[in-house]
Amino acid sequence: MLLFKLAALAALVSARRIMDTLITVPRGWKEIRKASPDEPIFLRIALKQPRSAALDQAVLDISTPGHPNYGMHMTRKQLRAYTAPSEASVAAAMEWLASHGIKASVDHDWISFTTTVSTANRLLDTQFSWYQPIAGGLPQLRTLSYSVPDHVGVHIDLIQPTTRFGYPGTRKSAILKAYPIEAFPHPPSSNSHLGEKLPNECIGYISPTCLKEMYNVHYRPNMDSGYDNSSITKVAFASFLHQYARYSDLKLFEHAYITKSSSIGNHTFSVELINGGLNDQESPMNSMEANLDAQYLMALSYPLPMIEYSTGGLGPLVPTPNQPEVPGSNEPYLEWLLYLLNKSDLALPQTISVSYGEEEQSVPREYALKVCSLFRDLGARGVSVLFASGDSGPGDACTDINGNSTFFEPTFPGACPWVTSVGGTVGGTGPGDEEKAAGFSSGGFSTIYEQPPWQREVVQKYLASLGKNHSYLGYFNRTGRAFPDISAQSQRFVIYDKGVATLVAGTSASTPVVAGMVGLLNAARKARGKPPLGFLNPWLYNVSVTMDAFMDIKSGYGIGCRGKREFGYWGAQWNATEGWDPVTGLGTPLFDKLLEAAAPGTKNA
Repeated sequence: MLLFKLAALAALVSARRIMDTLITVPRGWKEIRKASPDEPIFLRIALKQPRSAALDQAVLDISTPGHPNYGMHMTRKQLRAYTAPSEASVAAAMEWLASHGIKASVDHDWISFTTTVSTANRLLDTQFSWYQPIAGGLPQLRTLSYSVPDHVGVHIDLIQPTTRFGYPGTRKSAILKAYPIEAFPHPPSSNSHLGEKLPNECIGYISPTCLKEMYNVHYRPNMDSGYDNSSITKVAFASFLHQYARYSDLKLFEHAYITKSSSIGNHTFSVELINGGLNDQESPMNSMEANLDAQYLMALSYPLPMIEYSTGGLGPLVPTPNQPEVPGSNEPYLEWLLYLLNKSDLALPQTISVSYGEEEQSVPREYALKVCSLFRDLGARGVSVLFASGDSGPGDACTDINGNSTFFEPTFPGACPWVTSVGGTVGGTGPGDEEKAAGFSSGGFSTIYEQPPWQREVVQKYLASLGKNHSYLGYFNRTGRAFPDISAQSQRFVIYDKGVATLVAGTSASTPVVAGMVGLLNAARKARGKPPLGFLNPWLYNVSVTMDAFMDIKSGYGIGCRGKREFGYWGAQWNATEGWDPVTGLGTPLFDKLLEAAAPGTKNA
């Protein structure tokens, strides 16, 4: 009997739960060497949240028009009551770490610690190595699989950075192309005929004036001396990949395309540094994405204060006691989101624009779920988060991570149901010129996230229109979260970058435009004594019906999967159709109707 008990105890102790595993080194990466045993490594453990499902429902309730709790966003303290782990989870994880001689720190539902590679290898029954993109780039300290004792695994969601590689270059901005402005015609003279509504700035390129006329954006918040600066409505954008918006370029942009037609002066932005991020105004690195975000978010949301979140994460960190200077041992999305969620209620912006993304399949499932839940948490606190849908139509390579099967590739985080995904359109800027889907606008159906209730009716209507025998049915997940949600102009945007006027294209352009409008809607609500919109999507899908608040885009298509045998030379395409579609979503915004829905009685002037 004693031997039986000892054997059972040994089995219990040795039983392990595989948390994540990759079959092989991800496409585009190569192993360059095993990590040295004494190299430092920084890791985070995400503890399970027993009330996560209840929080999902609570956020849906406060975000759904007509619900008794609509608009009743949570304070930081209230949210933490929902996201708190159990005492048993904290104890199990800390005891496990202590048994390996690891001193860790607990911050609510996260545990962080620094240890050596040799200890991490034993802890997770794995082998950490240095991996590098084949095309070149900074190495990352990662592993292909990790496990934990079964009695610990029941208490944790994930440990990162471990199996989170990302495709090389895919955590990228959604700028598709950039051209010198001389490659396109300049606006015509003032006596040129363009029709009755749109200004000259709509011919040759897209400018702020053009966008405001196209989408009927004329509301301007009252920011006089009596405005309450302690709780002012704010907008923000996120910068990664060593990109920094330049004050000098914003000033040039304002002078050339804004101050001549409005009273905007030298409006600027503040910068908050996260995870070793910088604000290097003399950087030789590409700054086009950050400048695009700053210039068009400001142009559409003026005079609201604007914040840039400059987040490091691809290179060496500024070393701290808990975070050693280890290249590639950190994760920008997690660092950025945890930073935001730790801010006080008054310090949070109400609208955030993000123009970065990658293939959903490049992201470990549990990591994708955790990051998406953090966007939910921002929605709970009244923050609207908008992401670019991407620039590859149904997908780029349209091949699974191991190269074995064909499928359409959704994007991350754009397909997360707790963010608003923004697609792209072109045209509609001249007489008889119809606004249509941009050929690059990404969309589709998530393979990770379920289709949420607020979009199910319109998405099922779209799927029914395809019929039961459509040739694409085997290449996407019919029950997945469908994206994008909305769209806007996305081509021939004029920006200033390093002092030079340049034209850019991509859903990187449409996203700050829509985010700027949302910022104005939040400001209008505040002026009426209403709470911010927060998590947008249930409201958007509601007003698309009750207020007819979007221009339905019915022509054009988003194309991708070029060269795939299954689709022929031209690839596969999502078509823009009547109603919601996976290239333009609900359509483009009619700001006057959105303003009336968000803040009834507010004048669009």
